[in-house]
Amino acid sequence: MSSILVVLEQRDGALRKGAVDAIAAARLIADASGGQVDALVASDRAVSGVDGLGTMGADRVLSVTDAAFAHYNPDGIVATVTDIAGQYSAVLVAATATGKDLAPRLAASIGGPCGMDVTAVEPTGDKITVTRPIYAGKALQVLELSGTPVIAVRPGTYPAAAAGKAGAQEALAAPTFTRRLEVTGIRTSAKASVDVAEARVIVAGGRGLGDPKHFAVLEDLAAAFGGEAAVGASRAVVDAGWIEHGAQVGQTGKTVAPELYFAIGVSGAIQHLAGMRTSKVIVAINRDKDAPIFKVADYGIVGDLFEVVPALAEAVRKAKAH
Repeated sequence: MSSILVVLEQRDGALRKGAVDAIAAARLIADASGGQVDALVASDRAVSGVDGLGTMGADRVLSVTDAAFAHYNPDGIVATVTDIAGQYSAVLVAATATGKDLAPRLAASIGGPCGMDVTAVEPTGDKITVTRPIYAGKALQVLELSGTPVIAVRPGTYPAAAAGKAGAQEALAAPTFTRRLEVTGIRTSAKASVDVAEARVIVAGGRGLGDPKHFAVLEDLAAAFGGEAAVGASRAVVDAGWIEHGAQVGQTGKTVAPELYFAIGVSGAIQHLAGMRTSKVIVAINRDKDAPIFKVADYGIVGDLFEVVPALAEAVRKAKAH
């Protein structure tokens, strides 16, 4: 196999989550055949974090700087990748909301198969074997991809590769393309200082909260982590209008893999588990000792969340103070 291309996301001049996992997966594939890993970043300005891509495993960083990339521009990215796709045996992206939109566009343009929400990759001769969860995580599907596949790697599945090098920098010119879709801006929740898909810690609430005003209890626990935590929610409370859709975790919401996930008053429906079961550590708090969430939790607390959560918040503040 030859080299691997990783297309990275940026927003407002900063790399988005998923870069580490996509590059690490690409490094695994490239190392099997002695190929190299190229990371492509399209933006309208210098992007912070690009200098560290070499230490993550990228041999070369390709930067496309153009005003057309001030916001997510799928037509421009597809045109750029299609121009250089012949040099690569696979194209990888992060399986974020943007990556899931981009991956099938790339696959259609370069004529390759597409592997979505992949949690494991393995080079097998001239093919790449990928594993992805299906049926809301109840089963795993194993696929053999040939040609030049486009693979969307789920964030949180691969640790950073310890490459210990700088990574060569190279500028590319944006090709001529027809823009069919124009993103004029990205609106984020006024409350959310940390995107639930980016957070190291997630404090998620469900119907067990009883009332939308009780999300203040979760917000207090999230605040105790000093800007590292985001407040998430199950579909039931989002559908009820208790919190904005951007906070929803699950099959029809966001797939997350934080270091620490609190499931508070969340029963543990399979749709919710599909979006958070790859979290490194799961802590469940529920009054119902038979709640399904306890089956996937690393730590479980059976009790009144209105007593447990404030105590946890205070404990976190004390630990942070030392």
